[in-house]
Amino acid sequence: MVRRPSLSRMSPDARIRNGLRRVHTLWRRPTKRGLLVALGVIATAGFLLGGLAKVRIETSVNSFLPTDDPVVRQFEAESGSFGGDPIVVLLESGQPRTQLDQQHLPTLVKLEGELARLPDVAAAYGPGTTLNQIAGRTQDLLAELSGRRDAVRQQAQQGKSEKDAREAGDAAVAEFDARYGPLLVQGLPAGLPTLHNPSFVNTVVYTEAGQPRPQWRFVVPSDRAAAILVRPREGLDQQGTDRLVEAVRNAVSAAKPDAERITVSGVPVLAVSLGDQVQREIPWIGGVALLAVGACFLLIPWTARWRRRLVPVMTTVVAIGLTLAIFGWLGQPLSLGVIAFLPVLLGVGSYYPTYFVQQARRRVVLVVAAATAAAFAMLLLSPLPFVRELGLALSMGVLIAALVGMLLIRGLKSSAEGDQQLDETVDSPRAATSPRWARLAAGIVVGAVAVAGWVALPRIGLESNFQSFATGLDALADAQHVESVIGSSGEVAVVLRGRDVLAPEAMKWASDAQESIVSRHGDQMRPVVSPPTLLPFLGSSPTASQIAAGVRLLPPYLTGAVFRSDRTAALLSFGVRMEDLGELQALRDDVVRYLPPPPQGYHVDLTGLPMIAVRGNELVSADRLLTNLAGILAAGVVLLIALRRRADAMRAVVAAAVATGAGLCFLWGAGVPLSPITAGLGSLTAAVGCEFTVLLSEAARRRSRGLRLSILLAACTSTVGYAVLVLSKLAAVREFGILLAGSVVLALLSACCVVWLWPPRDRVAQTATPQSEPGERVVAEVGR
Repeated sequence: MVRRPSLSRMSPDARIRNGLRRVHTLWRRPTKRGLLVALGVIATAGFLLGGLAKVRIETSVNSFLPTDDPVVRQFEAESGSFGGDPIVVLLESGQPRTQLDQQHLPTLVKLEGELARLPDVAAAYGPGTTLNQIAGRTQDLLAELSGRRDAVRQQAQQGKSEKDAREAGDAAVAEFDARYGPLLVQGLPAGLPTLHNPSFVNTVVYTEAGQPRPQWRFVVPSDRAAAILVRPREGLDQQGTDRLVEAVRNAVSAAKPDAERITVSGVPVLAVSLGDQVQREIPWIGGVALLAVGACFLLIPWTARWRRRLVPVMTTVVAIGLTLAIFGWLGQPLSLGVIAFLPVLLGVGSYYPTYFVQQARRRVVLVVAAATAAAFAMLLLSPLPFVRELGLALSMGVLIAALVGMLLIRGLKSSAEGDQQLDETVDSPRAATSPRWARLAAGIVVGAVAVAGWVALPRIGLESNFQSFATGLDALADAQHVESVIGSSGEVAVVLRGRDVLAPEAMKWASDAQESIVSRHGDQMRPVVSPPTLLPFLGSSPTASQIAAGVRLLPPYLTGAVFRSDRTAALLSFGVRMEDLGELQALRDDVVRYLPPPPQGYHVDLTGLPMIAVRGNELVSADRLLTNLAGILAAGVVLLIALRRRADAMRAVVAAAVATGAGLCFLWGAGVPLSPITAGLGSLTAAVGCEFTVLLSEAARRRSRGLRLSILLAACTSTVGYAVLVLSKLAAVREFGILLAGSVVLALLSACCVVWLWPPRDRVAQTATPQSEPGERVVAEVGR
């Protein structure tokens, strides 16, 4: 091989000629291959930029709930009839009954009207408008009674002389007054039904002891607080929820209610706050992860050429961009998992260029990449959309990173001549092996730890509550305060459906159902709105005409919160706390067990956001063993099919199982619960554990110090990239990052342990042939 003289040894004339030669080379006529490459780069850039412009973040509650489930469909039907989970505006004062006095009540009524008129609001309920409509309905009733009184007099006077008509009219009116007078006196003890009458307001809302009546607690939770519930329309997306929450806050700010504390909270507010936090964290957490991983590649001498040290980072950045662009072009939103996606792919996707640089066989690298993608793809088995999105993004990203890395390294091969690699293969005898008893003892200990973790998997706690993902946000503190005042953080809905929910048998069932729930779980389920709370004056067995008259007395503002307009659905809503999904599951089962059977022709649904959270928790918990095994088995199947050495595939499966079991054992011992993402720890661990094992086996056969160093580098970059997640303000993301970093360390240790306990038995001779591509070795098996 002819060596070119270095620039330092060239004469000035030679340097000038060399520079001119390079300029001429740059300006020469482009080749067909160069044009194709340029067109490919332009098309890729257009695809990348266009797709990224379409990417949107979705952190609505729906991304945390199971899809295609009967409980979800029931919740959607209930939301379509009565609105979604409410935004709560809580107004608190220092003195009792302040918010409903003559000074504050007009402002409250005006604010409630503004909130009810906002776009995307299905319904809004508050004490001011409720009182105003009750007063109006009562005035209508008085006017109707007055008109009927006059009609009775006229009817009695018809066909009679003036004297007889006067006597007959007075007698008829006296009978009417005797019948309805006591009822009016009893029903209107506070005087005229108007908001300007403080006695009327206090009598309607408060008991003699000064506390809010039970039917008013959903809007007057205490004598010092008033609540306005704003229910979004059904099917509102993330952007619509953002606009609605912002509009509610602006309306409250413009109204300037006189209150010591004003809190705007509720599940939609938590979802918006979570989305805002995700969008704030994506750039800087992704940037920090990029810098940290790049520093690892720059500072660790894994290749002699400095310009190649950032190729893995460039590869991963391109893979991340293309993956996000695919989601953008498909119109698929990204949820909370996008925060985890960036560091995970930065750590995993950067492996492949280092393997290619260290002369690892292309087939082996592509096979382990496919196995990693298969392991990540098993997260698609999760019932929760945001976990499935993470699995899909990671599996696509890994494959893209491997292909991009291969193309970049091949493009740089033209300058590979004279590049001194660290892949110095030493054809020396194997080091002395450890005693068999030592290997046996180590294998027993490692196997016992792994088995203990797999056995403990069903007993490890699971935390999949939506509010747990908001831990660390200021909005969660507001939600907890509202919960402490109102007494609930979610609503369980008992929905009766049938031909006519105002029929006497349906109304009786509603009363019996509420009595059953309150008598057994009154400390856990607080009635919010229901037919019995709206119509308590009807008694226990009202007739159809009495029910119709009672409903007619109430404003549509209230009846619409309980009865569907076509009278085919009635709602019994109960406030519950969503702190412990295990307790909610037991509560649900007991309520369903003891609910009275509905009348013939009717059916009952128990739904609401808390019930969907319980259902999601059940599904994730039931699938935890399948999800963990599926990732390991999927990676193993790919390796068994595509690798020529089946023993390497078996080692990889064993190492992944050991690493996953050890991680589960640690979680169980430390009392750390699983989350919906970490419930699939086997898929996450198998993704790196299988790679490490296969390539460590390859490095052991080749005596390749460079390939072994690249594996250590991969483990280092993954650990650093995942550890960056501890900078997140969200506790769930921080815990995920710590667990992922620990799983990488366990995967590396398990791979080393398995290769040590079960060393590759192949010996190979490596020769470079003229037919091989530059930098690529032909590996020939000598024997087993």
